[in-house]
Amino acid sequence: MDLNLAGKVVAITGGSEGIGYAMAEAFAKEGCRVAICSRSQEKLDKAKAEFQEKGFDLYVRSVDVSDSNRLYAFVEEVKNDLGRIDIWINNTATTVVKSILELELEEWNRIMNTNLNSYFVGTQAAGRVMKEQGGGVIVNVASFGGLMPPMYRSAYCTSKYGINGLTRMSAAEFAPFGIRVNAVAPGSINTAMQAAAGRTEEDVKRVAKNFALHRAGEPEEVANVALFLASDMSSYIDGVVLECSGGKFLAQDCDTAWQQRR
Repeated sequence: MDLNLAGKVVAITGGSEGIGYAMAEAFAKEGCRVAICSRSQEKLDKAKAEFQEKGFDLYVRSVDVSDSNRLYAFVEEVKNDLGRIDIWINNTATTVVKSILELELEEWNRIMNTNLNSYFVGTQAAGRVMKEQGGGVIVNVASFGGLMPPMYRSAYCTSKYGINGLTRMSAAEFAPFGIRVNAVAPGSINTAMQAAAGRTEEDVKRVAKNFALHRAGEPEEVANVALFLASDMSSYIDGVVLECSGGKFLAQDCDTAWQQRR
């Protein structure tokens, strides 16, 4: 199905690996001009080389999104170098697995700067560009943790709840300018961040018994949702946080159906 995305300029924060990388590749396959940023120049260079091997160009910039000035500058660079920004995707996250009683204020602030403040800056800066050019789409990568929080991730989950609110408010404010804002809330996705949070493969299998689909998701499955939200196929969807979790905790005992099936 042609999503009519060819030629559009897409900018993605945290696009060098995981969900961001999968989104960048998905949009490139649709004929979009794709820009990504990441803190790691090494990961950016690797992503660019891999894209070139697949026949795609990739605009890359090293950006620490917790540095607001640098993130504002990235938006300007994309606009100036690629001519416009049609689709902006906020996609950065970090976490610390600690009790609230043990969490340091510095850790809390670092997570908020990366996970929430950067979404505000990206939304504001991209929104200004889109207002000037007559429209656009913003997609926020939220989290199932912003709908039902896991234990010992208070800062992460608070930031994700904040993204849900930012999504709704910016959608309401930006609608008169032809800008839609939505979010995708992934559940347990097979990414490096999941491993960094301390979840082993066995942990994931155990938790996945609480998912209707009985498995973790893949980054490409989240990317497909972003394609839909960014395209005109979702033209009457605005301010929504769309869950992409494989039916996580859809019922109190999702595993029962699988046990009976056997």
